[in-house]
Amino acid sequence: MTTAPVRYLVVPTADAADGAQSARFGDKTLLWVPADQHLGRASRTAPGLLLVTQVGRSFQDDYPDVTPLLDRGRHLVISSADKPRRRSNNCWRVEHLRAGTTIVDTPIVSAARADPAVAALVGELSPASYQSDLTWLASLPTRHSLSTTFTQAMDFAADRMVALGYTVSRMPITVGAGHSANLIGDRAGTGSTRGLVIVTAHLDSINIAGGPAAAAPGADDNGSGSAGVLELGRLLSTRSWQHDVRLILFGGEEEGLFGSKQYVAALPPAERSRVRAVLNMDMIATKNTAMPTVLLEGAPVSSSQMTALATAASTYTGLKVETSLNPFASDHVPFINAGVPAVLTIEGADSANGHIHSANDTLNFIDWSLAAEILRMNIAALAGWLELAAAVRPRPAGSVVSWGPDRLDVFAVGMDSALYHKAFDGSWHDYESLGGVVLS
Repeated sequence: MTTAPVRYLVVPTADAADGAQSARFGDKTLLWVPADQHLGRASRTAPGLLLVTQVGRSFQDDYPDVTPLLDRGRHLVISSADKPRRRSNNCWRVEHLRAGTTIVDTPIVSAARADPAVAALVGELSPASYQSDLTWLASLPTRHSLSTTFTQAMDFAADRMVALGYTVSRMPITVGAGHSANLIGDRAGTGSTRGLVIVTAHLDSINIAGGPAAAAPGADDNGSGSAGVLELGRLLSTRSWQHDVRLILFGGEEEGLFGSKQYVAALPPAERSRVRAVLNMDMIATKNTAMPTVLLEGAPVSSSQMTALATAASTYTGLKVETSLNPFASDHVPFINAGVPAVLTIEGADSANGHIHSANDTLNFIDWSLAAEILRMNIAALAGWLELAAAVRPRPAGSVVSWGPDRLDVFAVGMDSALYHKAFDGSWHDYESLGGVVLS
């Protein structure tokens, strides 16, 4: 921790030098040494260094006179001389900056060989359907958790889930002294031993300055994620899966994660142990960077899920991926705190979005193509976690199939009577089992 005066310097990560303490923020690294040591002509001094994690520009809006020493979107570094009296609220958190940490990483992820079945599912994403749902949600005057229009939004989403074949229920929750609800849609898998994959977003919106009755269209925060749950739910309903799917739209997120905290607290241990992944979407539709970017935020418990999402992005989208193991202020956090693998997918560098939590969070600032790319990444990862049911696997037309230049698939029956597949796309891949039993 940086509790003594320091001399600090922000450099490109590629130029980070040995011998100094450091914290990495993607393509930038903050270096520091004791204040009486030399660090370079451009270095400056500070009494200490603090890390701020924020939603939107919430900390900067609350403290406009504080100049960050480093601004990396969701994460800031400030001088301890500017430490606020409060350590956190629902929208930002302040803590000591620790040496040797990577706050934001920009991993280099190689694309995997595209799975034709997954590619077909990704190709069925409907930007028009997503746009229609988000437009309707953002047309409501507010989706404050205690408002009648929040109930209207939940009714709308429930009708959509029922039409897609989900079994729908509502979980009552308390939000402060008031009452709201979570919406839950379930669809059973076909496997004999079934895990559970959960897709979540918060349905509520808020106008912090104006109060509960003020306009809060919440287009990006979080109509974008809620409409995303409905679109992914639609895509998942078109296939049979080995594992169970659960869609959840939470209430009470903006006031302090009430819906997700109460849901996780009520989840029986046996049900927790079935969870293969929780995919949370919160603010996926405002482009804050020149290149379309997504931040995957999780924890060590969800590192394999983050890797799967990053690989899906590289294979099926043009997204730049950033990662962080510094979870904060969205509905993935209660799951992570309970040891359940959960990941937040959120637009990159989200602090550039200064419209949230106000009447200005409207469709005018939505980037439909960014949202579609994030949804393509998400559906590809979900397909891997859920696993297509064996009954819908395509049957080869012969033992050897060529489907393009330098593209060859070989199918063979193993000693266990299961079907095996080997592929050539310029180099040979190992055999993979397609399961099942081939009868003579």
